[in-house]
Amino acid sequence: MSAQTATAASTPSPLVLLREDRGGIAILTLNRPQARNSLSEALLEALGEALSVIARDRTVRVVVLAANGPAFSAGHDLKELNAHRSGADRGRAYFKHIMGLCSRVMQQIVTLPQPVIASVQATATAAGCQLVASCDLVVASQAAKFATPGVNIGLFCSTPMVALSRNVSRKHAMQMLLTGDLISADEAARIGLVNEVVPAGQERAAAIKLAEKIAAKSTAIVKIGKQAFYRQVEMSLADAYDYASQVMVENMLARDAEEGISAFIEKRDPKWQDR
Repeated sequence: MSAQTATAASTPSPLVLLREDRGGIAILTLNRPQARNSLSEALLEALGEALSVIARDRTVRVVVLAANGPAFSAGHDLKELNAHRSGADRGRAYFKHIMGLCSRVMQQIVTLPQPVIASVQATATAAGCQLVASCDLVVASQAAKFATPGVNIGLFCSTPMVALSRNVSRKHAMQMLLTGDLISADEAARIGLVNEVVPAGQERAAAIKLAEKIAAKSTAIVKIGKQAFYRQVEMSLADAYDYASQVMVENMLARDAEEGISAFIEKRDPKWQDR
């Protein structure tokens, strides 16, 4: 083995891979396959940094979040968490840090200007299921399974519960949380956690195809819509209508709304300026 080869072999692979596909689609890939993409502190930090870069990049129109290896994500790295129990506070400060970091990353996905589509090739459990639920859309392989199994090991999935309960009905969320059972991709689609189920191996191509459809829209209008969706869904009915009406007024004044409506009336394709 040459010195150059030895150096390359000893250099760890990035925990999160970021590349831009054609048409302004960024593909983020969790790359800790040997640990089933468990969300270690380093992986969470890398994912947060990648999302910050994407948020500032006006050329990125849609994000596809994928994963390498035999699992999409097994959730928190329990070995890493347990290693901090020996301190005087029994790990309290570190646990608070990790849960706060994870919560911030999940909220980054929701507040990201661009839509995020999860491409789930395999099992997503606990905080891995939370990651899926935090994405705007989900395309899953038929081989994928989902669970919030913390109850089985004495660690109730309380933070995954936040994202899960905002995706599926209370009864379905509670069943997943209280039993810890794995559910199939088809069942996840039935209860609203997944948008589309495709044959194994086709999930990434299907997610990119969906991303291309969204990328053809005005990024300015998509940003308005995504932000408004998550704000109104937490409001009372009357407040939601008041807020959405204000958003519609501002949206009508946008350059791309003027162009889009004119193009529709004139029976031609719109020419977006993304403003």
